[in-house]
Amino acid sequence: MDGALWATTSVEPEAGQFTVWIEVVFPDGVVRKRISTYRTESLAEIAASLISRCANVDTYGG
Repeated sequence: MDGALWATTSVEPEAGQFTVWIEVVFPDGVVRKRISTYRTESLAEIAASLISRCANVDTYGG
């Protein structure tokens, strides 16, 4: 199995809170998973930034 090529995160409003999603691109497709929900958009953005940076360390060319 080949490793991930790239990972990105997004923040989406959901039921008055903000949900962080991660999308990981593989040579054979894309996987999208829900990470967590946060009470404020700023907390969700901080979490999304940290998750994205950590995920991309392990991809090709990190």
